[in-house]
Amino acid sequence: MRLAGARLLDERDLSEVLAVLAADPVASCMVAARVEVAGLDPWRLGGEVWAYDHRALRGGRVDALCFAGPNLIPLRGDAAALRGFADRARRRGRMCSSLVGPSEQVLGLWEELSRDWGPAREVRPAQPLMALGGTPSVAPDPLVRPVRPDELDRYLPAAISMFIEEVGVDPCAEDGGASYRARVAELIAGGRAFARFEGGDVVYKAEIGAMSARVGQIQGVWVRPDRRGCGIGTAGTAAVADRLVRGLGRTASLYVNSYNEVAQAAYRRIGFAQVGEYATVLF
Repeated sequence: MRLAGARLLDERDLSEVLAVLAADPVASCMVAARVEVAGLDPWRLGGEVWAYDHRALRGGRVDALCFAGPNLIPLRGDAAALRGFADRARRRGRMCSSLVGPSEQVLGLWEELSRDWGPAREVRPAQPLMALGGTPSVAPDPLVRPVRPDELDRYLPAAISMFIEEVGVDPCAEDGGASYRARVAELIAGGRAFARFEGGDVVYKAEIGAMSARVGQIQGVWVRPDRRGCGIGTAGTAAVADRLVRGLGRTASLYVNSYNEVAQAAYRRIGFAQVGEYATVLF
């Protein structure tokens, strides 16, 4: 299927898509984590993968790639490709809560879509993408551990507080929090939510939001306000990164807002280095 230069990919394109994702595993982690498990069938994938090229038939190199699901994630593409993706996105209608991914592609796509989809609630144009492939330089906090399923109700308030601080909206506003609670419960069940508890309360939390065969992306890092500035966040994130690198054999990655200099300094102390730049457009 072709539409304004953008075409919907299917299982026949899987090997080529996997090759594109493998070429930049850190930047592609969010999409690779889905495609490696579900393939390219939209029902199983929970979204569509689009390509843009000038070929009428399959079988050649995929030059541009975009995932359209809960988030719209353009991974590769020049100006012509971004125009093609924008046209297809407009025809499909906005079904995503954000645009996120490599900054050049995200900002270029947003330039094409902003007249129809704007105004955005917020545009974050520069978010350093960082990675760590070895032992953290900071000693991991031994009290940070995977959250147990029976601890969901104790963990959830911290997750909600983090979401409000980071995203600027209450995840419980639309459906009483049922969808967000289910997502957090899923992360806990998968052993991908981590916390340090003190007196039964969460003082540090983080999650592995996406995990491909090569990379795990850390998200939702949060320290209880009265414990900030004490090093808990640095040691806690070192513990999660160590679990990814030594325990799961992945590169640890994360992205951070450019204005959050405190967090960037902490991640650099752990051993993270910038490998790229993301941007996010929030709706």
